[in-house]
Amino acid sequence: MEAKEVRIDKWMWAVRLFKTRSIAADACKKGRVMIQWSNVKPSRMLKVGDVVQIKRPPVVYSFKVLALSENRMGAKLVPGFMENVTSPDQLELLELARFSNSGVRDRGTGRPTKKERRDLDAYVVPSYASDDDFDFGFDFSDDDEDE
Repeated sequence: MEAKEVRIDKWMWAVRLFKTRSIAADACKKGRVMIQWSNVKPSRMLKVGDVVQIKRPPVVYSFKVLALSENRMGAKLVPGFMENVTSPDQLELLELARFSNSGVRDRGTGRPTKKERRDLDAYVVPSYASDDDFDFGFDFSDDDEDE
């Protein structure tokens, strides 16, 4: 028998959005979980058709509830219980965040080694053989202005 309503923290844990139920409840308490763009408590009852938004900076993920469950399930069963309806602009924001952090070193890793420094320099400031490598299809010389 399928339940008509389930606590939101139980459902998020059951569909594997959070590793533990207590982490899901903490996310609700901290205002990171919303329904219809209003913050919810962990005890909020969830119904089929609700859209749950979860803030994981810099993105707000959205999931549509397709079915309810209080029991944790295998990853293969999750698509039957929820649908990811996150907007494309939020996913684009996630990609931008990934690219912006690609050149940042983790705190506490110490100074880069000689090889890491060369790799960083090549990545951040590429070295070019000469300006002649760029062919724009026209000449930049000042000879044409004399005529």
